[in-house]
Amino acid sequence: MKGALLVCGTHSDAGKSVVTAGICRWLRRSGVSVAPFKAQNMALNSVVTLDGSEIGRAQAMQAAACGLEPEAAMNPVLIKPSGERHSQVVVMGRPYAEADARSYQELKNYLRPIVAAALTDLRDRFDVVVCEGAGSPAETNLRGADIVNMGLAREAGLPVLIVGDIDRGGVLASLYGTLALLDAADQAHVAGFVINKFRGDATILAPALVQLEQLTGRSTLGVLPWIEDLWMDVEDSLALEARPEQQSEGDTLDVAVVRLRWMSNFTDFDALALEPGVRVRFSRSAADVERADLVVVPGTKATVDDLAGLRSEGLDRAIAARAAKGGPILGICGGYQMLGQRIVDDVESRSGEVEGLGLLPISTVFASDKLLRRRAGSCAWLGTPATGYEIRHGRIERQGGEPVLLAADGEPDGCRSGSVVGISWHGALEQDELRRALLSWVAAERGRRFVPGLSSFVAAREERLDALGDLVAAHLDTARVAELIEVGIPEALPTLRTEVGACFVS
Repeated sequence: MKGALLVCGTHSDAGKSVVTAGICRWLRRSGVSVAPFKAQNMALNSVVTLDGSEIGRAQAMQAAACGLEPEAAMNPVLIKPSGERHSQVVVMGRPYAEADARSYQELKNYLRPIVAAALTDLRDRFDVVVCEGAGSPAETNLRGADIVNMGLAREAGLPVLIVGDIDRGGVLASLYGTLALLDAADQAHVAGFVINKFRGDATILAPALVQLEQLTGRSTLGVLPWIEDLWMDVEDSLALEARPEQQSEGDTLDVAVVRLRWMSNFTDFDALALEPGVRVRFSRSAADVERADLVVVPGTKATVDDLAGLRSEGLDRAIAARAAKGGPILGICGGYQMLGQRIVDDVESRSGEVEGLGLLPISTVFASDKLLRRRAGSCAWLGTPATGYEIRHGRIERQGGEPVLLAADGEPDGCRSGSVVGISWHGALEQDELRRALLSWVAAERGRRFVPGLSSFVAAREERLDALGDLVAAHLDTARVAELIEVGIPEALPTLRTEVGACFVS
């Protein structure tokens, strides 16, 4: 098998990422050399590759589905919002520019050949590349400079599947309308539809799919059922919800993650929810901060702005009161920086010196160059190994307390003072021994009985990726998908002609 395919969606969080990962897993298990690709990703969840490049978390998950290490070519353009109107543009894994919506459109002429070269590189090295779109291909105001949806399909000659989420309602209108809004040349690439998250009897849906095919000339290649517990590694904030609690022989540990406006890497907490008896919630409630067993201040791409948001909602006082009572608090990256004495930021917010929450004896100064690296070492406090990765502009100086982590190169990280702990390493909670030791400490501090689980995070991720592969194998017309990959764009697909008040098939 040799070729490529583009998976688009009717909207954000329609299921593009999981369908792409599922197809990747199915192909890998079929003995095909396959890689994922997303030309442009807007996400605050990212990872660091072996060579120190930064890419979207979803592409790292899809790489795992392919049995590969993630690399910059899999996500050549990453957009990280850093405020209401500005974003950092990461190109081939490195920060390239700060841009607003209008200036980013002007950047696309520069980015287009970079995207094309990255895709060509992957296609040269792998038999199949499964590409993922972004948002919706029917955002007509963005079509002119598009490099990730139909613009990519046209330039690279890709057949396109459009995924719709039936759980949100209106899926037939969304699929039909998405196709109808495309111009004729774009419509020619759309080879079929996929319906995601279906609950119930598929025979009841069947007549509607027949009608959809009659109206569009395209068949639905699969109806994927709703499956619980496929939440791991989601990247879209629309999917942010309480993580499911696993049953436990011990007490329940309640973890409240402060829901920051510009929260990044919220996938850090997927591993916590893996443990039996641990309930993870995202909250802006002062009452939740007061009563939770562990409060986490997460990473953020806009540290100073989110710190101001905490203060405006009174959460700074709730966190301070919790610390005064000895309630466990964990800050990660930007959240760790907020817990310190001061932040000097002339890079992201350009606010200069700002007072922190004053709960840890540290100071942070933002540097223009971003620190991107994987880390491995140990945590002497908990007596465990430690792994993770750093994505930050902030450089931290500790004036007291105790370091939490020690990298293999001898560089310490983090600070602990009483019940308040901060670290810079994302992904540290994915290390099974460290995660369980931390939760055991929380349980001891709160007078709870914690019984650690036996599943590893890596194994749990593999199980979910296998579940996605099973989903594709059982419910997608894989023979038709394979044909699209090998043969390419089907010939003589009909065009929907839209006019005011009417739509026709020609």
